[in-house]
Parts: sequence; structure tokens; C-alpha cells
Amino acid sequence: MSFIALASAGYVAVSKNLVRSVFIFFVTLFALAGLYVLALADFVAVTQIVVYVGGILVLILFAFMLSGRETLNVLQHPDRSVWKITNLPALLIVALLFIVLINVILKTDADHLGWISDSIKTKNYITNSGDMTGNIGVNLMTRYLLPFEIISILLMMALVGAAHLSRKESVE
Repeated sequence: MSFIALASAGYVAVSKNLVRSVFIFFVTLFALAGLYVLALADFVAVTQIVVYVGGILVLILFAFMLSGRETLNVLQHPDRSVWKITNLPALLIVALLFIVLINVILKTDADHLGWISDSIKTKNYITNSGDMTGNIGVNLMTRYLLPFEIISILLMMALVGAAHLSRKESVE
């Protein structure tokens, strides 16, 4: 399942054909849902399918279908130069955020956070108790934090990409 997810994600990243990339992205999202099922995170897997496959990818498809041919031609042949003066503010913001991220990672003592140690002491993982929402919240913030954050970044990238594709602008 992980090979399918990585191979299809790699194809999406390097493919020059936008239609194929969008449809292979379906495969990537379903493979991620399969990985969540294998990790016994059924709720996250169903959320992956309903929200991302059902909503976000359909939004990307509509943005792709509604965009004009001129926009698609510009997207398929972009100017690859990153080091332009117009990109300087964006590069400075990225550098600043990277410094902040490294600083937070180095100064945070993740082993001694109160809510994590309380969760480990009470073994408050998914149980058969009546508070399923609380169990899901604790699991998403402890055991499944990395996949949860990766999905949130993927959602943001999908929204930005869909907005960019659906934007109508004149081609010079």
C-alpha cells in the first residue's frame, strides 16, 4: 500500500499531463486511506475518503475543467526561475518560517508535555467507552499527529492549487 501511495504521488509530482496527474491523485488518496485502515485508524481513513477524495479532488477536477486553455498552457510551460526579484518577499517569508519551525522543534520537549503524559498514564487511546469523540481527539493529537498534519498540508495545497487553476487571468 505504501509503494502504491509513493509511486502514484511521485507520478503526480513529475507528470506534465494535468489530467493524468489529477486522476492518479485519486489513487494516491485511496492508498493513503488504505494505509490508515492498516494502521487501525478507521475514522481517519473514512475522513480521508469522504473529505479529500469526495470533496477536494472533485473541487480540483471542476477547477481544471472550468479553467481556460490559455491558463492550462501557461501551467504546462511555466517560468521555472525561482531567484527573481519579484519572488524575494516570498523567499524571505519562507526563510523566516523555516527558522521559526526549527526553533520550535529544538525548544519543545515533546516527552514532557502535560496532555501527552496524562494520555499515556491513563492509556486514553481508542477504547469502548462512551466518549468516542474524546478518544478520537486524543489519538489524533498523539498517535496519529504526523499523518493528521500531513493531510492538513495536503488539503491546503489542494485548495491553493484549485484556486490557482480556476483563476481567470489574461495571458501575455
